[in-house]
Amino acid sequence: MQHANLALAVGLAAALALAAAPTGEAADAPKPVKVFLLTGQSNMEGKAKLSLLEYQAEQPATRDLFAHLRKDGKWIERDDVWIKFLDRKGPLTVGYGSPNCIGPELEFGHVVGDRYAEPVLLLKIAWGGRSLYRDFRPPSAGLPAPEVLEKMLADMKAKKPEATLDDVKAPFGASYRAMLEEVASTLANLKTLFPQYEGQGCELAGLVWFQGWNDMINDAYTAEYAANLAHFIRDVRKDLKAPNLPVVVGQMGVDGTTDVNAKMQKFKDAQAAIADVAEFKGNVALVKTDVFWDAEAAAVFKKGWRENLAEWNTVGSDYPYHYLGSAKTMLRIGRAFGEAMLALRGAGK
Repeated sequence: MQHANLALAVGLAAALALAAAPTGEAADAPKPVKVFLLTGQSNMEGKAKLSLLEYQAEQPATRDLFAHLRKDGKWIERDDVWIKFLDRKGPLTVGYGSPNCIGPELEFGHVVGDRYAEPVLLLKIAWGGRSLYRDFRPPSAGLPAPEVLEKMLADMKAKKPEATLDDVKAPFGASYRAMLEEVASTLANLKTLFPQYEGQGCELAGLVWFQGWNDMINDAYTAEYAANLAHFIRDVRKDLKAPNLPVVVGQMGVDGTTDVNAKMQKFKDAQAAIADVAEFKGNVALVKTDVFWDAEAAAVFKKGWRENLAEWNTVGSDYPYHYLGSAKTMLRIGRAFGEAMLALRGAGK
């Protein structure tokens, strides 16, 4: 594991150095590409179906919300905002959520793209079903206590008798390391991935973290969340050699502001604790997403989406833990993330 981490660190350092080095120094040389990392689990992936987006973009009651994303009846493709989401890449447009879906990236990209004259790259690194406790666990958090690992090993052996303690340890931090590998690989191959890149270098401009369900449903994971999130921010800044990297944290907003149970509230409080950490004042922002909960979609879901399928298909497209697959919600969350990021960066930055 130590050798793998060392190799990753060396590769990442080389990629960052390569991407940060502009090829020319002329006064009119293009400015470095602004790179924003969008990471987390399924709600960062995005589960609002394109079929719902297409429908609402044509309806008098909702079309104004989506009007800036369309021209002549077609979805805009922004050649000044590029996106890479694991195995997909191209100009920013619809469809960069889960397959045939959108997530927060769409409106986030429009917000930051409208601010900057230089190109923007959204590097989206998200997988469903991941926890901060285990999968995204940052290096400085260390492993859980030995007795916790032994209990995990016993549970694993019940299904796989040949399991070892190394098998238990392996998933811890695996998604964190994969995230760094994705950053390194992308930045080392910008010209290949995006031919319009002119070798002007890039700037790691910010990170958005939108994750939490898998930690919320486990009390032990929730208990560590505040500490693990602080470790995550510190480690990302260290490993990406970006000590002042602005970070936006999307607070869980499932069920809105009025229908939150005690378990979820405890988790939301753990997320909000990041705002009280002195070293993060002015460089980390918490965005409340519960205010963007789609009450109209929730009402149809509650009365029975299967029994009211025609109505449901006009307002929602997924389950509550995916914000009901509401296109309106995903758009509003993305805008809030973008505005929070620009506020952290400050005017002209």
